[in-house]
Amino acid sequence: MPKFSACLELIVSHNPCYTPLMAAKQNPSGKKRPTHRNSVPTQYVEIVDENNAPLCILGLEDAQRQTLRHRAVLVLLYDEAGKLYLRKRPASSPIFPGRWDIFASSCVQMNEAAEEAALRLLNDELHLYMAGVRFVHETPACPATGFSFVSLFSAGRVSSHAIKNSVPQTQAIMTVDRDELRALATEFRDQLTPALVHLWELNMLFPKKTRQAPKEH
Repeated sequence: MPKFSACLELIVSHNPCYTPLMAAKQNPSGKKRPTHRNSVPTQYVEIVDENNAPLCILGLEDAQRQTLRHRAVLVLLYDEAGKLYLRKRPASSPIFPGRWDIFASSCVQMNEAAEEAALRLLNDELHLYMAGVRFVHETPACPATGFSFVSLFSAGRVSSHAIKNSVPQTQAIMTVDRDELRALATEFRDQLTPALVHLWELNMLFPKKTRQAPKEH
C-alpha cells in the first residue's frame, strides 16, 4: 500500500493551491502558546432529537463533548478547474484534529436557518462574500457527521486567491479532483474526516455528469 505522504506529494505537485502548515516556522521554539478559553465567545446550538426536532439550547462544546444531536452546514467550494477545496483541521480541533475536511463547515446556531448559517460562514467568517448558495443534500445525524444533521450546500467556483486570503497561513489547504479524492478515500481513509468520506461515498461532493441529449438528424 502506498504511503499517504507519497500520495499527497503527487497531488500537491499538480496543485498550485496547496499551502503547507507554517506553525513551526512561525513558532520556532516549539513551545505551546497559552490559550484563553474566554477569548472565543460560546456558540449556542439547538439540541435536537432523532427526527431533528429541537429539544433545548446548549453550548456547542458541551453538545460535542456529550455527542448530542445538533445541526451543522458544510459548503462545497471549487477552484477554477472544478477541483474541490479541502482544509486540514487544526491539531487543536476537538473533533478529528489533523484530518483533511471539506473547506467550509460550521454549526447552525440557535434561531438560525441552515442557509443563513452557510452564508454567515462564507461572508462573515471566511470573507468570501457570496450572494447565495445552492442546497445539495441533507444527511441524518450519525457518528460519521459528529452526530450533526448536516445540510450540504455548494457555492460553486471560487478563485484560489480568494480562498488563500480567507484562511490563516497556519492552515493547510489543497484541491482535489474526483480521482484524487477517490484515491485518498480508498487508501488513506484515516487521514480524512468521517464526514468527508461519508459524503464521498454518497457521491455528493462533485457535480453529477449530465447526459447529453441525442442529436437530431
